[in-house]
Amino acid sequence: MFRIMTFSRLAAALAASACLVPAQAAQSDAAKDYPSKPVRFIVPFAPGAGTDTTARTLAQKLSDIWGQQVVADNRTGAAGAIGVDLTAKAVPDGYTICLISASHSVNSAVNPKLPYDLTKDLAAVSQASSLFYVVYLNPKTLPVNSIKELIAYAKANPGKINFGSSGTGGLQHFAGEMFAHMAGVKIVHVPYKGTAAVIPAMLAGDVQLGFGTLFGVRPHIPSGRLKVLAITAGKRSPAAPEYPTVAEAGLPGYEVDQWYGVLTSAKVPPAIVMKINAGIQEALKSPDVVKRFQADGSTPTGSTPQQFSAHIRSEIAKWRKLAKEAHLQLSE
Repeated sequence: MFRIMTFSRLAAALAASACLVPAQAAQSDAAKDYPSKPVRFIVPFAPGAGTDTTARTLAQKLSDIWGQQVVADNRTGAAGAIGVDLTAKAVPDGYTICLISASHSVNSAVNPKLPYDLTKDLAAVSQASSLFYVVYLNPKTLPVNSIKELIAYAKANPGKINFGSSGTGGLQHFAGEMFAHMAGVKIVHVPYKGTAAVIPAMLAGDVQLGFGTLFGVRPHIPSGRLKVLAITAGKRSPAAPEYPTVAEAGLPGYEVDQWYGVLTSAKVPPAIVMKINAGIQEALKSPDVVKRFQADGSTPTGSTPQQFSAHIRSEIAKWRKLAKEAHLQLSE
């Protein structure tokens, strides 16, 4: 009986192995020919946002590199979750990819009701870029000239400073909450429906403080209507060397990075993931892509799938820790 079971198991194993060989060969052929048709590049935020401009820049260059059209497809809603969910559930052939931002790691850290697990249902392909925020204000409503003065003013006026963000649970919101938590001050969050609404609100005096891209703030700096105090990067940026980091200006350890990166379904064969990764690495080295990113204050990065996966996990852990320690209420 023992011999019969052994031979039976051996036969089953051989049969399974025989089935695997053609399947692996098919996957190898698919990767070799990839892409052989247009690629759908999902953008989970509205046209004109940083995610959109980054995705469209990459899509155009990938179309040139691959000789196949890469089509940007804006699928907005639920703080970017709708587009990511579509990617997770798409046919896992590599012809649906998605550009996410750092806000997706925040969302994954604090929203237990997401229809996907960012680290299990999606495959990290590559980080695309890194983008610092600036801490900026309306000097008519907030009379400070430095991060140290801002912290001192906030301590002397608890709860009297408000800051605007693109929405509850997004990176701008958490950039402000991290600042308040690390500085030991109380500032009031005012969420808006998107980044485009924050700056007009600040110019109107409805909010005093903001955390956002230099690209959006820069047009109002020469007139003195808005003032930048510092950048949120870990070190000074060649794109704006005149501004200190928040850390060196008075809040050691503070750093927030608005990064962008590419994902696909976790079921996509690794060989195809690597083929997409290779295209992205080539695109990010292109002078016109570098120039376009830099115009937005963004720096092309690139990474292996493993490096980007580890980065996503570390970001989720960082924001989850902040939410717990700061007792953040996200129901507003």
